[in-house]
Amino acid sequence: MPKPLVLASTSVYRASLLRRIATDFIQEAPECDERPLAGEGVAVQARRLAATKASSVASRHADALVLGSDQLAALDGHPVGKPGSHAAAVDQLRAASGRTLEFHTAWCLVDAASGRRWSGCDLTRVRFRGLDDACIERYLSREKPYDCAGSFKSEGLGIALFEQIESTDPTALIGLPLIAVAASLRDAGMPVP
Repeated sequence: MPKPLVLASTSVYRASLLRRIATDFIQEAPECDERPLAGEGVAVQARRLAATKASSVASRHADALVLGSDQLAALDGHPVGKPGSHAAAVDQLRAASGRTLEFHTAWCLVDAASGRRWSGCDLTRVRFRGLDDACIERYLSREKPYDCAGSFKSEGLGIALFEQIESTDPTALIGLPLIAVAASLRDAGMPVP
């Protein structure tokens, strides 16, 4: 019998993605200080946070597989967070116009019983087309992606803002690289097609 699966996240986006490959799991909020450490790069921070989230929840589930994930975006190496407001989203999209945002989507699967870990980090590069203020306003009025780093939803209308997406896994940009996660779950003994 497979071990129970716990998603160490309250993200509706990650849960929706995980349901594509695993229908029986629970979600639980991790306890994690998400502030960057001094001198820590975006990719390193994403990996650390994914592992910390998984470990935090694994400590409460002795015989489960626990999946943690974190995604951080950067423009020219500087972090780009969730805008939280219309004005901040306008600023983010203006800054991204004609440029490339990098998204580091890290994941960590922990077998709480054995301590075994699987982890990785997907790099997705999103090249924006030139965006004028009218385009930005039309987009934001329709999709309102204020809870998404970079101020867009690639799985929705946000795809129209791009010239190109480079990634090894299209689900990583939404928040969880399912190709790698599915391989890890299979290796951990979970029957994933």
